Amino acid sequence: MDNISKSSNIVKSSNITTSSGNIAKSNSNSSKGSILAFPSEEVVLREGEESNVMYKILSGNAEVYLGYGTENESLLGLLGKGSCFGEFGLLLHEKSPYTVIAYSDLVLYKVTEDKVDEFIRENHVNILNMMRSMAKTMLLMQSHITQLTQELDQRNKVNDRIINRNKDMLKRYIYSR
Repeated sequence: MDNISKSSNIVKSSNITTSSGNIAKSNSNSSKGSILAFPSEEVVLREGEESNVMYKILSGNAEVYLGYGTENESLLGLLGKGSCFGEFGLLLHEKSPYTVIAYSDLVLYKVTEDKVDEFIRENHVNILNMMRSMAKTMLLMQSHITQLTQELDQRNKVNDRIINRNKDMLKRYIYSR
């Protein structure tokens, strides 16, 4: 891990402090962003927390959860080298919709707002993958909205039939007196 080549730029090795306070051999280059290390099982990003950065995995794997630590905890997926996460915070200034946990020792490239243009130029494949993922999510949401609309229409039709039947019964009751 002494040399990480990024678009023909060599990132120099240095010691960094991990989020748990331990010294780890890692890489950093202040003009390119920063490199962070997380030990296995450490929370990198917590659902509902504000964040204005995105991360690219340089090595290791991370788990993505909804409802982490609750009875509704759901594993959404496992991310590996080259995957990005945290784009909601960086691009939309929104709270994180998910929790990310280091599945194994994890080395991340931290992308901040002032480095996003450079990241896009140097990581076009990641950007295209994010765009594809967003497009798939939009299609899935559209499908879910259509399905929910159809279900609501069906329920409304049933409710209308029940209301009309009750009105008829009420009319018969009133006129039979």
